[in-house]
Amino acid sequence: MEEINRRIPHRPPFLFIDEILEITESGARASLLVKPDFPFFEGHYPGNPIMPGVLLCESVFQTGAVFLADALKDESLTDESVTPVLSRIRDARFKRLVLPGDKVEISVSLTERMGKFFNLTGEIRNKDKVSLTISFALALVKSEGN
Repeated sequence: MEEINRRIPHRPPFLFIDEILEITESGARASLLVKPDFPFFEGHYPGNPIMPGVLLCESVFQTGAVFLADALKDESLTDESVTPVLSRIRDARFKRLVLPGDKVEISVSLTERMGKFFNLTGEIRNKDKVSLTISFALALVKSEGN
C-alpha cells in the first residue's frame, strides 16, 4: 500500500487498487481484492451485492495514474503540484460481474502521448475472464495553488 501511496494521491475509502503487480515502459498491472465489507455494497444492491461499474472504471484509472507516476518520474511534470485527472472516457464495455470476494487484475497500456495528455486502454480480468474493457485519457494538471 505504501508503494501505491507514494505514486498517486488517492486514499481510502476512494482507493480501488491494493497491489501493484508490474510496471513496464508501456503499461502497468495492479490488483484489487473486492472485500465484502466495502461500504458501497450496502446499497448496491442489498441482498445481491455487485461491484459498481463506475468503481471498476476508477480502478483502471488509478492503475493508469500509477503507470504515469512511474513513467514520468524523471520529468519535472511529476512533482507534488501535479495531479493525474481523467479527461476522457471512451468505449467502456462491461462483460462480467465482479462480486464480493473476487480478486481482479487490472491492466493498462499507453496508446499515445500528446504533451500532458495520455491516451490509455484498460482491462479488468476476473478469474482469467474479461470483466471490463475501456479506453480513456489522463491529463496532468497543476494544482490550483501553484
